[in-house]
Amino acid sequence: MLGLDVSADAKTLYAACMDGGIYQVDAQSGEWKLLAKHESFASGVCAVPGSNTLISSGYDGVLQWHDLAGGSTIRKINAHQFWSWQSALSLDGKLVASVTGQYLAGGPKYEPAPETEPSVKIFDAKIGTRLHELTHVPSTQAVAFSPDSQYLAAGNLMGEIRVWEVASGKMLAKWTSSSFTSWGIIKSHCYQGGVYSLAFTPDSQHVIACGMGPMRDPMAGNGKQTWQKFAWNKPNAPKVDEIHDGDHGNGHPESLAYHPSQKYFVMAGRLAQGKWNAGFFDEKTGGLINSVDTKCRLTKAVFSADGSKLFLAGATGQPKAKGGRYEDFGRVFVYGIA
Repeated sequence: MLGLDVSADAKTLYAACMDGGIYQVDAQSGEWKLLAKHESFASGVCAVPGSNTLISSGYDGVLQWHDLAGGSTIRKINAHQFWSWQSALSLDGKLVASVTGQYLAGGPKYEPAPETEPSVKIFDAKIGTRLHELTHVPSTQAVAFSPDSQYLAAGNLMGEIRVWEVASGKMLAKWTSSSFTSWGIIKSHCYQGGVYSLAFTPDSQHVIACGMGPMRDPMAGNGKQTWQKFAWNKPNAPKVDEIHDGDHGNGHPESLAYHPSQKYFVMAGRLAQGKWNAGFFDEKTGGLINSVDTKCRLTKAVFSADGSKLFLAGATGQPKAKGGRYEDFGRVFVYGIA
């Protein structure tokens, strides 16, 4: 499972999976049914609030609109020439954004080549009209709207983050943190890692980014579990906080989510060495206040609207095919929040 969203009543989950499938899952029984398919990995899924519409994205570069009441796919848009790495829905449900980009060496230092298409695109979530095409440096792997739906942030392989005003498409800030990328000198001579998830703070004045800290062998996946917080609307977007010493292990965080109370956020991903692969951090102090270890990779964290449940999506190790078919290795973990 690469993407997950939850219905307003938290009774139904929507999953985007490696087989290209978009699935509807009963959150209590675990029973599921296939809603639609992408031609490659399905990377994201967003339930539009106050409607029967579901929007999915995939490595085929396509955004799909699905009518849950009628059980049909009502719209397909070729959004990108390459993968849709990640998609996001604005909190007001009016906009959907998707990011793309292929990392190709652009010079002798293996710096990324310029984008061949705009890396960030914003669409009208109701009718699918393309509203903005925004430039970044590929590959652009993370995207998030601010809670007030006025701003959009996107992060890339090189640890560069940009913020735009949604109404105008004007870029308001850009900065780079070296904490989110690695140059591999063992097994693979290239850049790896990057910003894998972004979240604005509840007041929309700061951006939190997560990913895996620098390491000699990025293929091993044992860099520092990392998040950093930036005051994006101040000159040079200064870093104001980051994961505290003693709170992290080694691994690759892939998802950030704020609890509806806005008192804390969760960061989830893969664990190489340490105690947790989903950590809960206090919004004011940045300290680790709780954690869990699901013993498998996590790709998406989503809270229910009332804050009483946390859903963590991911996968166990991919099994070998038997009779031409893989066993189901996607997983959803459901935690009650006290």
